[in-house]
Amino acid sequence: MLEIVLHLKLYSLENKTFLKRIDLIIIFSLLLGSLSFSQSAIVRGVILDEANNPINGVNIKASSGTGTATNLNGFYEISIPSNVEVSLEFTHISHQKVEQKFLLKNGQEIEFNPVLKTDIVQIAAVVINSNTRQSVEGVTTISPEVIRTIKGAQPGVENILKTLPGVNISNELSTQYSVRGGNFDENLVYVNEIEVYRPFLIRSGNQEGLSFVNTDLVQNVDFSAGGFQAKYGDKLSSVLDINYRNPVAFGVRTDLSLLGGSVAAESVSKNGKFSGIAGVRYRDNSLILNNLETEGNVEPVFADAQTYLTYRFSSKFHLNFLGNISLNKYNFQPENRQTNFGTLDEPIALLVFYDGQEKDQYQTYFGAFKANYFLNEDLTLKFIGSAYHTIEQEYFDIFAQYRLGEVNTNIGDEDLGEVEFSEGIGTQLTHARNDLDAFIVNAEHRGDYKIDEESTIEWSVKYTHEDIRDRLVEYEIIDSAGFSIRPPNFSEPNLQPYEPYSGPLTSFENIRALNRIHINRIQTFAQYSKRTAWGANEVFYNIGVRSHSWSVNDEAIKGTTQTVVSPRAQFAIKPDWDKDMLFRIAGGLYYQPPFYRELRDSSGVVQPKVKAQKSFHVVLGNEYSFEIWDRPFKLVTEAYYKGLSDVNPYTLENVRIRYRAKNNAKAYAYGLDLRLNGEFVPGTESWFSFGYLKTEENIENRGYIARPTDQRLKFGALFQDYVPNIPDLKMYLNLVYNTGVPGGSPSYADPYNFQIRLRDYRRADLGISYVLVDSEKSYRSNWKRKFKNLSIGFEIYNMFNNQNTITNTWVRDVYTKRQFAIPNFLTPRVFNVRLSARF
Repeated sequence: MLEIVLHLKLYSLENKTFLKRIDLIIIFSLLLGSLSFSQSAIVRGVILDEANNPINGVNIKASSGTGTATNLNGFYEISIPSNVEVSLEFTHISHQKVEQKFLLKNGQEIEFNPVLKTDIVQIAAVVINSNTRQSVEGVTTISPEVIRTIKGAQPGVENILKTLPGVNISNELSTQYSVRGGNFDENLVYVNEIEVYRPFLIRSGNQEGLSFVNTDLVQNVDFSAGGFQAKYGDKLSSVLDINYRNPVAFGVRTDLSLLGGSVAAESVSKNGKFSGIAGVRYRDNSLILNNLETEGNVEPVFADAQTYLTYRFSSKFHLNFLGNISLNKYNFQPENRQTNFGTLDEPIALLVFYDGQEKDQYQTYFGAFKANYFLNEDLTLKFIGSAYHTIEQEYFDIFAQYRLGEVNTNIGDEDLGEVEFSEGIGTQLTHARNDLDAFIVNAEHRGDYKIDEESTIEWSVKYTHEDIRDRLVEYEIIDSAGFSIRPPNFSEPNLQPYEPYSGPLTSFENIRALNRIHINRIQTFAQYSKRTAWGANEVFYNIGVRSHSWSVNDEAIKGTTQTVVSPRAQFAIKPDWDKDMLFRIAGGLYYQPPFYRELRDSSGVVQPKVKAQKSFHVVLGNEYSFEIWDRPFKLVTEAYYKGLSDVNPYTLENVRIRYRAKNNAKAYAYGLDLRLNGEFVPGTESWFSFGYLKTEENIENRGYIARPTDQRLKFGALFQDYVPNIPDLKMYLNLVYNTGVPGGSPSYADPYNFQIRLRDYRRADLGISYVLVDSEKSYRSNWKRKFKNLSIGFEIYNMFNNQNTITNTWVRDVYTKRQFAIPNFLTPRVFNVRLSARF
């Protein structure tokens, strides 16, 4: 049930004469419109490039003297005289010119969708192509076809992001990622300029459902790992900017596998005014989760429905709607687990028997309207209104009995691998009854004005209201060899066995909180972009500033209002050299005002006076385009530095972040990212990435230690190939190697005493498919003619069966009182079968 709250206020006008004048104006306008309609015809459509991507800024000029230009979605509409032959000329700076003649009747409307071919042209000895905008802005563009082809254990945009330098995804079950030392909460995601959200209570990748972004609907994907413009929001790390496509014809796409399936359909009305695309996805991760080391009954079911609709009332006014309904259910009844770790000389095993269950549910509803008004060719005004509602519950009661002991290593012994001598025996009871209900409403005005062909001004004013109700009830009871373990900070002394203990029995961890807060935000930005020449060199620069004011109010505490101002700038130069190179510098002052999770401390209490985290960010970049084997390649290099203050420290367990809700730390991050992409195999795109990162924090001036996301080295590769004699037999190989990040610390422990790292993350996913039907070929078989594309294949996830870890489980040795960090392993090797079709 999609919940949309519409508040309608009726206003009355006492001046009836004024109403009569309005009626006359409306009638006159309608008569004038019908008169002009009877003397003219309309040509409309969407202009695409050779990769079926819409082209913004195509100039359309009629021989009759009228003209227009395409918008961001490649759409245009032009009125031409009827009953006479009119020639339309389509021109763009980086594409070949197209001319078409029309002879239309009175009132006739037709759709014309030309495809412009790429044409590299010389302007003042500077090579300009269709990727210039992304290059100068430091944006990585990912082909939507690559995203749909390379699926992985968690299909989506994030599966491709993990191969990019600076991006860390060390959990194949999760869609969350960290960028250049940031955490999961520091990334912005936009769909058609609309900011989207994700659930709050997720604590492990097993519980996570589908990514918000439906790859079947995607038209364009841009990603910035830092130094982004002021038009993007207030986060510290990255921006993922998605555009859903506006259909130009009817089509259906489907994808089926052992892990679920998806169906997407798109269509456009005969007059071209209405177009829509919708998709339904279903995901069941049982195939993967049943192969984990913890055995039991698991039911992970995730489903969502999503749509993007557009109605063009006229050539000047378009209305869009983005809607999403998502339901995620995760039911788990663990039974037992055995984890072997240690060394060859001293192997140790953890054996656990479980009783109880976990039931989690996340329901999210999202709806957004976006109105575009094209006042003229230079000025575009937009209004965006959105509402996000999430209802989440996390319930579990898990009773675990564990044994920690030495393992039998005698080859040939019938008890090989079994625990022979127990060093630790204990029980653990974990309980949770967590509920969250969040409702977020946004209202925003955006605009852009083209001063001339080379200069643009953009601005925005946005209001956000967040209403969050949260109940947090969690406790953990630990009993080791018959003794209840109290928290280390418990004040009551225990002198057993010399004196009887008469104090209360206390749980090892107990968190209880009830929060209801309201957060109001006002955000604004303005920025100026210009492309010009400096001698024979082409220059681009962007200057902008953001402001963000917010107030946090609790039912019992009245919060204070805080305001931050964020100046940002970019500068790029393309020298007049024989080699095709571009140099770029970007930076500014970036703030991240606290969202709800950042306001809630480790005890679950909201701290309304938490300040925004601040980062001074500088990025130096270079892009070198060249040819090898007469095929295009590009090497992108970026060096960056972040100086952070007012840092809000946190602990990371799986994908759950717990903040201290204190601005009592400072930090830094610096690194180097390299990416080489191109046609290593003719007709396919592949890339290789390398990243170096160092990030540390200083909490309360105690000295610098590694942050939870301090991943030093990263290698990633996406390689596509096909059999030369059988080009329809295709392959992809997705490789990731990350050095280990700090493994965290047990509850109540000092992170300065726990800086051990997890083992390195190594993963290889392989996919092989055979194309049965290709839209570029013709077939005699009747059944093949029904498809535009049809392929079947199989995939091997974690091909080399590497044992990767996500966190540590801390178990106490009853004899030495030591705590062992026992790795929690991720998914082993898994086989999957996939069928994809497009009609």
